[in-house]
Amino acid sequence: MKKTAAIVILSLFVLLLWGAFAGNGGMSVDIDGDHIDGPSRALLAMLFAGGGTLLAGVIMLLVGAILAVVFASVGIVLVGAIGLGAAVLALAISPLLLPALLPLAVIWYLVSRSRKHRMIREQAV
Repeated sequence: MKKTAAIVILSLFVLLLWGAFAGNGGMSVDIDGDHIDGPSRALLAMLFAGGGTLLAGVIMLLVGAILAVVFASVGIVLVGAIGLGAAVLALAISPLLLPALLPLAVIWYLVSRSRKHRMIREQAV
């Protein structure tokens, strides 16, 4: 892996020297009709490319943060809405369940009554 990295770095250095001494290389920079030559051409190219890349990175970070906040907010609102809907549904269904709860209440009363009488009989003995 170290040998491959050394070869890649050496080949990039050779390409850099070749571009520096080969002249124009078929590339020219024109800004508002003014032809820019020499070292300032490379400086401007790096400035514009690096600045654009830096600006794109900052924009992507800000958009990611905004989307995270928006999606988290939407999730919280959805969970709250589901909870509220469940509470409303339970309140709407509970009066309808009252006839089903009446026999259960009668059975519960009878069982507790027989248990109470059994405890009184055990204490008397």
